[in-house]
Amino acid sequence: MASAATAPPPSASTPPSSLKRIVAASLIGTTIEWYDFFLYGSAAALVFNKLFFPGSDPLVGTLLSFLTYAVGFAARPLGALVFGHYGDRLGRKKLLVLSLLLMGGATFAIGLLPTHATIGTAAPVLLTVLRLVQGFALGGEWGGAVLLVSEHGDARRRGFWASWPQTGAPAGQLLATGVLSLLTAVLSDAQFTAWGWRIPFLLSGVLVMVGLWIRLSVDESPVFKAALARAEARRADEGTAAEKLPLVSVLRHHWRDVLIAMGARMAENISYYVITAFILVYATTSTGLSKQTALNAVLIASAVHFAAIPAWGALSDRVGRRPVYLLGAAGIGLWMFPFFALIDTGSFGNLILAVTVGLVLHGAMYAPQAAFFSEMFATRVRYSGASIGAQFSSVAAGAPAPLIATALLADYDSSTPIALYVIGAVVLTLIAVGVAKETRHRDLADVDGETEAVVDAGTGTSGAVPPGAEATAKGSRPAEAAGKESRPADARTG
Repeated sequence: MASAATAPPPSASTPPSSLKRIVAASLIGTTIEWYDFFLYGSAAALVFNKLFFPGSDPLVGTLLSFLTYAVGFAARPLGALVFGHYGDRLGRKKLLVLSLLLMGGATFAIGLLPTHATIGTAAPVLLTVLRLVQGFALGGEWGGAVLLVSEHGDARRRGFWASWPQTGAPAGQLLATGVLSLLTAVLSDAQFTAWGWRIPFLLSGVLVMVGLWIRLSVDESPVFKAALARAEARRADEGTAAEKLPLVSVLRHHWRDVLIAMGARMAENISYYVITAFILVYATTSTGLSKQTALNAVLIASAVHFAAIPAWGALSDRVGRRPVYLLGAAGIGLWMFPFFALIDTGSFGNLILAVTVGLVLHGAMYAPQAAFFSEMFATRVRYSGASIGAQFSSVAAGAPAPLIATALLADYDSSTPIALYVIGAVVLTLIAVGVAKETRHRDLADVDGETEAVVDAGTGTSGAVPPGAEATAKGSRPAEAAGKESRPADARTG
C-alpha cells in the first residue's frame, strides 16, 4: 500500500557525536530527576520526621515520614499513563522537558515550605502534595529518557548506550547524598535541622536550568518520527479514524510483556530502596553509627554503582539481557544475609562493603532493564508500555519498601525478616525474567512489530500487516541491523 511506502524510514544510524549528545541530555535529565527524588528520601530518613511530624515516637515519626515518601510512588503510575500516552502521540522530547520542569519546580518548592512549627498540619499536607508532583513527573521521565537513547542508538550496542540514562539513578543518589553529607559535616545538627536541609532542595532550581538547556538541544527519536509518519499516511490512505489509545493497544497486545516488566522490577526496586534509603535508618538506630557515617557509605557505594551500570549494559549486548538480569537478581538474594551481618559489626569498612556489593549486584538488573523493556514493545506504544510496566510495579515494590523494612525492624528488632522480604521479591523476579523471551536482537524500527500493537479504530482489526507493508517492513529496517543481526523468531514478544 502506498501509505506504507511513503513513510520515511529511520536513519541508518545516529552519528556518534549526536548520539553522545543525546545520551548526555538523557543522563543529565535523569540525574536531576533522581537527585530530586532521592533527596526527599534521604531527608525523610534524617529530618522530616522532626520537622513535619513532631510529637511522635522517633520510629513512628520516621514511619510517617516514609509514608509521604511512598506517596510519590503512588503518583508514578499516573505519570506513566499520562506521559506514555502523549509521548507515543507527540514524541519523547516534549514530554521529557515537561517532566523536568515539574520535578524541579516541586523540589524547589519543598525547599521553601514552612514546617509544622510554623503552619501546623498544613505543612505535612503541602509536603505530600509536592511529593505527588515529584512522583507524577518521575513516572513519565524514565520511559522517555531510555527510549530517546534506545531509539537513536546502534542496535549492536543498545544495552550499553541505553544503560547510561540508568546511571542517572546512582548519579542522582551520589549528588543528593554528597550534598547532604557535606552539609551534615559542616553544620551542627541544630543548624541542619533549622535551615541547612533546605539548601539541597533549592539547589534543584539551578540544576533544572542546566538540564533544560541541554535537553532542548537534542532531536526527536528518528524511529518515532518514522512510525508516526507511517501511521498518519496509513490513516490518510485508508480514511480511518485515529488510532485507539496507546494504553488500549498495550493491554491488548502486550499484556504479557507488562506483567514480565512488573515482575522483573520487584527485586530491583525493593533491594535498591532497602540498600540506599532504609539503610540510613538501620545503620543509625540498630548499630549506633552516625548519620554522617551512613551517608558516606552510600556515597562511596553509589560511585561504584555508577561505574558498574555501563559495564553490565555492555555485557548484556554480548550475552543477552536475561542472563545478566538473572545474575543480578540471584546475587541480591544470596547477598541479603551477609549484607545485614556486615552492617551489624558496626564497622565503617564493612558498611561500605555491604552497600557497595549490594549496589553492584543491583546494577546487573538495572543496567539491561532500559534496553530490555524498550525491546518488548512496538514503537507507537513503546513509551506507554515501558512506562506502565516499570512504574506500576513501583507501587508494590519501591513505595512500601522502606515502610515495610522499618515496620519489620520495629516489630522484630531483627534484620532477618527484612532479608526474607527482599528474598521473596527476588523469587518473583527470577520467575518473571525466567519466562521472558530474549530481546537482544530486536529491531526497534520493525514495522511488523509495530502493526501488531497498533489497532485501527476504523477497522477494529489488529495484528494484520497491511498489503504491501511486509516488503516495506523489511526495507525500512536500519542499515546497521540489516545483514548483521537477524532477529530470532522467539525475540518477538507479546
